[in-house]
Amino acid sequence: MAPVLTRRGIVVLFAACLACLMFGLEISSVPTVLPTLEQVLDADFRQLQWVMNAYTIAVTSVLMAVGTIADRYGRKRVFLVSIAAFGLTSLICGLAGNVSTLIVARFLQGLSGGAMLICQLAVLSHEFQEGRERAVAWGWWGVIFGIGLGFGPIVGGGIVAVSSWQWVFLIHVAVAIVAFVLALTGVHESKDPQAGRLDLAGILTLSPAVFCLVFTITQGPELGFASPAALAFLCLSIASFVAFLIAERVSERPMFDFSVFRIRPFSGAIVGSAAMNISYWPF
Repeated sequence: MAPVLTRRGIVVLFAACLACLMFGLEISSVPTVLPTLEQVLDADFRQLQWVMNAYTIAVTSVLMAVGTIADRYGRKRVFLVSIAAFGLTSLICGLAGNVSTLIVARFLQGLSGGAMLICQLAVLSHEFQEGRERAVAWGWWGVIFGIGLGFGPIVGGGIVAVSSWQWVFLIHVAVAIVAFVLALTGVHESKDPQAGRLDLAGILTLSPAVFCLVFTITQGPELGFASPAALAFLCLSIASFVAFLIAERVSERPMFDFSVFRIRPFSGAIVGSAAMNISYWPF
């Protein structure tokens, strides 16, 4: 890797890989502690579902919005804030004394995790633009992300076996500190030179659309997909998404350019990525 990446490039890659490792582990390692949480925190099945789903719902709700904010105010700046917030919310999760506090902390952790994910993608795209170094950087990032998702249950189970459930969350505090220092010293600040005013209308319509859709999907099995509550959230999602489409059509600087879907490789990659992510969740 040394002949391809500069020393600073290696530092940047390590920061991004640590960030994606934390993000993936918080999806796949937490299920291993749910039986322990049921006993220690006296949590019922519905609350345990929320421990998992709060993170997912929060992540999906902020991706586009944070990407737009990072383009305008600085990708490094927002990346650092998201890493610090992820470490702090992981600390709160580990210190939670009841399941309600843990659920709220998991939602906040998801917000910071989603921001951290989109920022690391932006940082990698800006830092590694040449062919070989770009291939190496994205290759390593993909491997580490896969390790975080695939080996999370083993990591979580091992931590619980040798210590306690709290360390499934607290371990990320130390990792976040290392990632923060690496990002602070290695990443160069970058912004979108074409970024104008924030597309607030787009942010305020897309975020609730995604939130309501993911809420319907994750809570549908419990509420019943044909229940009034589930249908209400689905209708809110559709209405918000229609409002988003209208807002983007009339905006001078929309947050999303729908013309990219005319690019077949891009559309194919989106479909493939969606199928891969759906496969992670049993139905």
